Amino acid sequence: MELLGAILSTATIAAMIRSATPLTLAAMGGIFSERGGVINIALEGIMLTGAFTAVLFSTIGASIGLPAGASAMLGVAAAVIFGLAIALIHAYFSITLRVNQLVSGVAINMLAFGITGLLLQLIFNVTGNSPAAPDMKPMPIPFLADIPVLGPILFQHQPIVYVMFLAVPFSAFLIKSTPYGLRLRAAGDKPAAIDTVGVNVHRIRYIGVGLSGVFAGLAGAYLSLGQLNFFSEGMTSGRGFIALAAVIFGNWRPWQAFGAALLFGFSDAVQIALQNAGMSVPSDFLLMAPYVVTLIALAGFIKKAVPPAAIGQPYPAEEPA
Repeated sequence: MELLGAILSTATIAAMIRSATPLTLAAMGGIFSERGGVINIALEGIMLTGAFTAVLFSTIGASIGLPAGASAMLGVAAAVIFGLAIALIHAYFSITLRVNQLVSGVAINMLAFGITGLLLQLIFNVTGNSPAAPDMKPMPIPFLADIPVLGPILFQHQPIVYVMFLAVPFSAFLIKSTPYGLRLRAAGDKPAAIDTVGVNVHRIRYIGVGLSGVFAGLAGAYLSLGQLNFFSEGMTSGRGFIALAAVIFGNWRPWQAFGAALLFGFSDAVQIALQNAGMSVPSDFLLMAPYVVTLIALAGFIKKAVPPAAIGQPYPAEEPA
């Protein structure tokens, strides 16, 4: 009973929300990109770059005398901007130059891993982990944070968690209920159809990929300044790919992807709770739990997933003469 209590405790559920936050944000980004027809496995690299950029600019903010909170927000803003920039590079190669989208994404991931490690050595003169930077502090919401049970679970987090809560309905509304969302879905399913009525397919796809960079950059900032206060080489640890799994598991729909991210976040929170409870299970086995859950979920759902019809396909299908 003690073990079950630890797994279902308020602390574990709150940890699930925190673990699901970067996954949800990156998944929302993946949905915008892929509903428009552009595969974005570069989410991992964008998140990693966002995490490094956030720490770098937070440190710069502190060095020029900004308060800790302002320094952290500077880092978050920089992560979003750099995330957008890298996503647009992916868009340029994938949409304009018509490079294989998987190849472009893999290249960005490898480049991000190498460059962040190199800059860590050049700028901070260290390897592995950066020095501590001003981070984001929890921001309890007045009155709501004092509600029994729900308060600690939902209303005692860092600001980016609240942004995540808003990002899901925002994404669902934008995709389903706005003219841009209609065009985005058409660009991913039948791009020729909207092209014939004068809609610029490339522009629609660029916006979708750009939004994916914004969300993934924000997810990276949360990893380094929300969960921690430093950058660690390779700290994303495959979360960008887990976010893509959430996109597929959620059938490219925001609310369902959010549910998948919560599932993966719960598995992460449970392994932490089990370690804290002193379970006599090898720590490596517990650490692999979120990835095992991801594989099992995908194995059971992948055949039922219905991706956008034109995903991964450049438009037009052949280069203009």
